[in-house]
Amino acid sequence: MSDQTANMCVIMLPPERNDALRSALETHCWTFSDHQYARFKATKEKTSVILYNSGKLVIQGKGTKDFVEFVLEPEVLCSCPFTGAELEEKPEQPFIAHAGMDESGKGDFFGPLVACAAFIPDKATENALIQAGVCDCKLIKSDTKLRAIATKIATILKGKFAIVSIGPEAYNRMYQSFRSINTLLAWAHARALENLLEKVPECTEAIADKFGDDALICNALGERGKKVHLVQRVKAESDMAVAAASILARAGFLRKLDELSEAAGVILPKGGGDQTDEPASRLAVAGGREHLGKFAKLHFRNTYKALGIEPPPKPVWQKH
Repeated sequence: MSDQTANMCVIMLPPERNDALRSALETHCWTFSDHQYARFKATKEKTSVILYNSGKLVIQGKGTKDFVEFVLEPEVLCSCPFTGAELEEKPEQPFIAHAGMDESGKGDFFGPLVACAAFIPDKATENALIQAGVCDCKLIKSDTKLRAIATKIATILKGKFAIVSIGPEAYNRMYQSFRSINTLLAWAHARALENLLEKVPECTEAIADKFGDDALICNALGERGKKVHLVQRVKAESDMAVAAASILARAGFLRKLDELSEAAGVILPKGGGDQTDEPASRLAVAGGREHLGKFAKLHFRNTYKALGIEPPPKPVWQKH
């Protein structure tokens, strides 16, 4: 049962979904804090999420509707939407060959940003991906399972995908140039699509998860990519090509994170929460900001904590 208005939602969260909620909040870069009688409180911009010890979940603020629709329902309350039974029950829809694009690592302090474009040429390939368990990577909580599904995807797609991995050092240089995570994301998506089109020049349709102004990706595309009909929409991971790209991107992120952990001599955790503090401090002590930047995205506020520097105040959002 829920009590919901435009700026507030209250539900009872099943205990088995607590970890899923925290993971989703970490993935989307919410800031955590303590709250009386609560497991945690998380805030982002003008919205707060409080999970009380009783299981009551309170979402409040201007972003309530979007959080419920685009995070709580698809990532926390719902299981993987693609099953064999649903495939049989769904009315047959005309299939159009198309590419899907997604990224991984945006909300992770350590590791690269990885973008992927994956092409599905026909309905048989889409059905094979469904049977392989492909869904939005955020719904797959086991890294071992995700890696196994990624291997299946690579086999099913027969190389018709392209991955762009931007390691921390390159990421930090590019961020200094772009000064915008969305612009950097757009460049990565566009580069992945361009690389895919070199392998699959017959691709004329593409879908990407919407993360900003539609013009960002379009402006970053080259001559070949601009000829593709690109659709950008929220919750694009419901499309099988985007879901496949999300898993391949996440597997690429995990692979690179393992390599960076070995180079750092310390296990680099996923996410951007308190679990990053100890390894980040060790790396900062070993070589300062420059050394930390070999493994981490330096524009995260975690960097200030690792270096023992007081972070600048967060910019105040103002409506113009």
